[in-house]
Amino acid sequence: MKIVLLSGGSGKRLWPMSNDVRSKQFLKVLQGPDGSQISMLQRVWNQLTTVNLLEDAYVCASKAQADSIHAQVGFVPVIEEPERRDTFAAIALSCTYLADVVGCSDDEVMVVAPVDHYVDNEYFERVSGLEEQLNASHADLALLGVEPTEPSSKFGYISVEGETTSQPYRQVQSFVEKPDEDQAKKLIASGALWNCGVFCFRIGWLKNILLSKGISPSYTDIRENFKDLPKNSFDYEVVEHASSVVASPYNGKWKDLGTWSSLTEEMGDGFVGLGETVNCEGTHVINELGIPLIGMGLKDTVVVSSPDGILVADKQQSSQLKAVLKKYHGRPMFDERMWGSYRVLDYQELEDGTEVLTKSIELKQGHNLSYQKHRWRSEVWTFVEGEGELAVDDRIIPITPGDVVRVYAEQWHAIRALTPLKFIEVQRGAELVEEDIVRKYVSWEDVQRHCGVTI
Repeated sequence: MKIVLLSGGSGKRLWPMSNDVRSKQFLKVLQGPDGSQISMLQRVWNQLTTVNLLEDAYVCASKAQADSIHAQVGFVPVIEEPERRDTFAAIALSCTYLADVVGCSDDEVMVVAPVDHYVDNEYFERVSGLEEQLNASHADLALLGVEPTEPSSKFGYISVEGETTSQPYRQVQSFVEKPDEDQAKKLIASGALWNCGVFCFRIGWLKNILLSKGISPSYTDIRENFKDLPKNSFDYEVVEHASSVVASPYNGKWKDLGTWSSLTEEMGDGFVGLGETVNCEGTHVINELGIPLIGMGLKDTVVVSSPDGILVADKQQSSQLKAVLKKYHGRPMFDERMWGSYRVLDYQELEDGTEVLTKSIELKQGHNLSYQKHRWRSEVWTFVEGEGELAVDDRIIPITPGDVVRVYAEQWHAIRALTPLKFIEVQRGAELVEEDIVRKYVSWEDVQRHCGVTI
């Protein structure tokens, strides 16, 4: 059995920590076993290890998220989506990847689950048992359904047949998407379950469904035509039309930490970063700015300061954040990559239209930035801490604190950290975008060969 974890979108409800490149599953705000701060992704990856699912686990994510995944949990297999197109396209891509790239047969069972739910180890033990239930029931599809704790209208519901004592699963009758509270009460009274987005099926079954929709069940074809796939959920495109579906009830811990109200319930201590709270009750403060933040006399409040902005909100009101943010647009101010991280310090547009962007960059020891050039911008690097090697054109020179280097547009360059390396980068040009990168070499060994260095 293979398990594919879907790494979703940006999670705007957790602004200002989450943005278009740093999604909610990468926020290090949960408490790890040793008391350190870990992300939702890191927590889930640790749980997969505990229940022996890690060896057959994959993550399906956008290309922009791949670096963050590798930075947090190592070089795990990532199935890269060419663009975001909801869960149907992501699962179709993952299914054909397992078939064509990994070499799985049509009879191989795959399980799909969200990567950003807060669960206990029992959840993944139940996930690992779905293959057995799929085989025992002879169904096309097996789901994991959460037993509701309240008549919530935030989730979809799985309507099932009455409880049976002999089987650990129930036959699915229908699906109801986010009912109102009165309807939710009736559904719960009838034994309905929350749909938590966990699907178990055989690879050949989904490939046949793709064929019936006129979609080639080829990984190469799906990647090349990804933008033409339906931009719908897997539930809408597949699950709701399946003829034979069973659901396994689960009554352990399960939370969708999609708002500050739900996330702070699992964060532990009420303060992360530099500062303190005084005479506060039910209040959580997260400070990423490196300057003191003091909260006084606050009740049931969340305060978050990051390079992307500052949020001060009543916890219950924080669920409305996504709607408020529609009027604000700006570049992401922080990102974590495999090689390190960067933080935007300042952005200006001069009178003549020239853009100036200032970043603080931290490069991990032994890592390097690729040998690259930019078409529309120049860069000035001021090194403040650590030692490294800088490749400019066809030569490599040493770098120490206090050195200042200017790299012109169309000039090839790369840098490697011999120790943890910190430097300030000032970009200047007509258009400053992440896409303005032409790469020639990724590995430092290739850079050295190019520069004539004996390895």
